[in-house]
Amino acid sequence: MERSDFIHRYGALFEHSPWVVERAADRPRTDDLHGDLMKVVETATGDERLALVRAHPELAGKAVVARELTAASAAEQASAGLDSLTQAEFDRFHQLNAAYQDRFGFPFIICVRRTDKAGILAAMEQRLDNERDTELKTAITEIGEIVRLRLKDLP
Repeated sequence: MERSDFIHRYGALFEHSPWVVERAADRPRTDDLHGDLMKVVETATGDERLALVRAHPELAGKAVVARELTAASAAEQASAGLDSLTQAEFDRFHQLNAAYQDRFGFPFIICVRRTDKAGILAAMEQRLDNERDTELKTAITEIGEIVRLRLKDLP
């Protein structure tokens, strides 16, 4: 596949971070596209990995209310019921998002398609006790799962 076709097809897999796919397009590819993409993330600088994590929206956050999510993120959050929260649930998400952002300096990332509202809230509460490096690694792992599912969805 030509570089431009590769970038066009896969460029939106990583939330607001086309650089991952652009770099993968310039590398030799294997039969494991997901692995090739994640190798780009693994070999990126610490600042680049942090920027990748920070490019993700808060769950049930301001971008949801303002309808500013990418189509993929909107569908994923809706799949977990985050588009139909009660006021109490919305307030709890907002509180946990703020606590998480204050503690770690980046948004909470979880592959929402593998859980539901209750599971997400429980994970947010539990992961607030982690160390920052652990959370950054967990966020990258979760991004990998998000990308794996997005790849499966492609025609």
